[in-house]
Amino acid sequence: MSTPFKSGFVSILGKPNVGKSTLMNALTGERLSIITSKAQTTRHRIFGILTGSDFQVVYSDTPGVIDPQYKLQESMMKFVKSSLEDADVILYVVELGEKFEHNPVIDILVATDIPVFLVINKIDQAKGSQLHDKVEYWKEKLPTIPSMQVSALEKLNLEELFSAIKNKLPEHPPFFPEDTLTDKPERFFAAENIREKIFLNYKKEVPYSTEVEIEEFHEEEAIIRMRAVIYVERDSQKGIIIGKKGESLKKVGIQARADLEQFFGKQVYLETYVKVEKDWRKKEKNLKRFGYLN
Repeated sequence: MSTPFKSGFVSILGKPNVGKSTLMNALTGERLSIITSKAQTTRHRIFGILTGSDFQVVYSDTPGVIDPQYKLQESMMKFVKSSLEDADVILYVVELGEKFEHNPVIDILVATDIPVFLVINKIDQAKGSQLHDKVEYWKEKLPTIPSMQVSALEKLNLEELFSAIKNKLPEHPPFFPEDTLTDKPERFFAAENIREKIFLNYKKEVPYSTEVEIEEFHEEEAIIRMRAVIYVERDSQKGIIIGKKGESLKKVGIQARADLEQFFGKQVYLETYVKVEKDWRKKEKNLKRFGYLN
């Protein structure tokens, strides 16, 4: 008798900065979601697809759960909602030092019939009885939701988490061909990589006011040639992104090109430009253009 094939969608949720993207990358073995120390780095819903001989797990990395303040953040929270609607398993990620704060997603997790795991992340930072105390703390706060304790960064207990996920998946044929790693096109990952470098190199509001669009993407046998436009909301932000004598923008380009060459496995020629699109985060036409609205 053959082993039944299991397949399903696993939604990874949590507040900003709890390591959701690091967890998805670790579970899939691919660097699909960008990672920075700043909150709200993830803006889209990104699939990471892992396929084996008897399973296919479609992980769904989502923006951090927040109270939206403008249209871009409203769109980000719609990605969170859609991931809950088609989830077969839900991972709600909290970091080791996090305390319980009520939010609308918590109500859904407590009431849903979908299997949910509370994933306590960053356990490599635990000291003394801290981990045990946190497990008991969350057991008191969310008694109906079982917890798993992991370190996405150090890849601790990920096999146990994967086994628990797989055990809860329904029997179902695969949703994607077995060699598919994600649902996003190459242009998306190129733009995200550049946006990651902006988050790493600039401070305060500037990274949150930027969006990256790949205007041209031409792949040849030995090289990929691409032209990227970095959009900002203010003329002053344009000056900050470019920097004195263009040095800041040049640094972003060098860092991005190095990562993109590793990601694509071939030489990359990257041109970067900066344009002002006033208040783009608040305008529906811009959000549609950049893929945040249908």
